[in-house]
Amino acid sequence: MIKKYSVLTGVAISFILMIIATSIYPGGSMFDKNSVGFDWSKNFISNLFATKTINGAENSSRIWACLGMILLPFSYAIFFLNMSKKIPEKRASNILKYGGVINILCMFLIVTPLHDLMLNVSITLFWTCIIIVTVFILKTRLHLFKFFCVVCLAVFYYSIYLWAISDWNLLPTMQKVNFINSTLLILGLEYFTTQEDFAHIKPGRSKEYATTR
Repeated sequence: MIKKYSVLTGVAISFILMIIATSIYPGGSMFDKNSVGFDWSKNFISNLFATKTINGAENSSRIWACLGMILLPFSYAIFFLNMSKKIPEKRASNILKYGGVINILCMFLIVTPLHDLMLNVSITLFWTCIIIVTVFILKTRLHLFKFFCVVCLAVFYYSIYLWAISDWNLLPTMQKVNFINSTLLILGLEYFTTQEDFAHIKPGRSKEYATTR
């Protein structure tokens, strides 16, 4: 029972810890350093991990945010490991498996001075895995998940676009939307897809070539 619901449990606990962190965040944002509390439309999640807040106060939310960020990548890694067992293509399966594990280390390091570098690496790993999952979902009859995958990727790329054009007004909100969308997609795929959904997909050419030699 614990193993079956490990992803849901990990995500739920992580979200609770992050909610606690936002509720006790002293204040300050890039828009108003004297603001009080965490504003979901103004503050970035990364603000929760700083030793001091933007307004100069000691960041009492940091410990809760760090605990949440430690647990979350484990939950994602379990999902990618489980998903790798459902997909019949070995190379794609290995990328999901090892990408999820490497992402654990990267997400740990996000809360350190290596934040910017590790954030970029983590985002690249995570969304590469999501794109691979989407490719295989599109080959199934799971039409609802096809829609969810495409929407999730569209939100992600829109967020990247906002970052590229430095639209800081909307980006904090889109960060949370992106985070929630991807997590809901992961939970849906974890508990409402099976290996049989992908069983009709033939392995890649490299495997076919190897078997004919």
